[in-house]
Amino acid sequence: MSSQDANDKIALPYAEALLECAHKNNIVDDMNNDVSSIQSLLAESTDFRVFLNNPLTGIEAKKSVISKLLLNQVNSFLLKFLLVLVKRRRINLINLIIDKYFDLAYKLDSITIVTVSTSVALTEAQQEALINKLKDMTSSQTVKLEMNINTSLLGGFIIQIGSKVIDTSLAGKLKNMAFYLSNK
Repeated sequence: MSSQDANDKIALPYAEALLECAHKNNIVDDMNNDVSSIQSLLAESTDFRVFLNNPLTGIEAKKSVISKLLLNQVNSFLLKFLLVLVKRRRINLINLIIDKYFDLAYKLDSITIVTVSTSVALTEAQQEALINKLKDMTSSQTVKLEMNINTSLLGGFIIQIGSKVIDTSLAGKLKNMAFYLSNK
């Protein structure tokens, strides 16, 4: 088993517990916002991320910084949850736990996350049309697009829904054509 698989198995129960806590206390929307804030903080602050991941930094120091930084910024359940992660030496998995949490929360709300790579930004009308088509394809009530601009694509786009990839890019079509011609 790879270390990523092991980390996934460790992170999932924590994510489930956090979502269950939010669900029991009817604060799922607030929790989603707070967890998203933590995710943004970790993405924007390299120093904070390095501090949390440093095994030489003591548990009490990490608890103190998290408490001072996030007190009155996030709900008390999330703050306690983060302190438990520090105590159990699992805070280094926080990004993975957050990803798992959102996967579970989106499944609960029947939201499908779709990653779209294009060479240029799509207009609002194009995004809406794509969302409507993807709703039909996935039978989801809600589709959330994560847009990536990939200037190496000459035209078309690449859609990723979980492990399924739909490649309508010019490069993808040329690759398929070359594959087809080489097998004739």
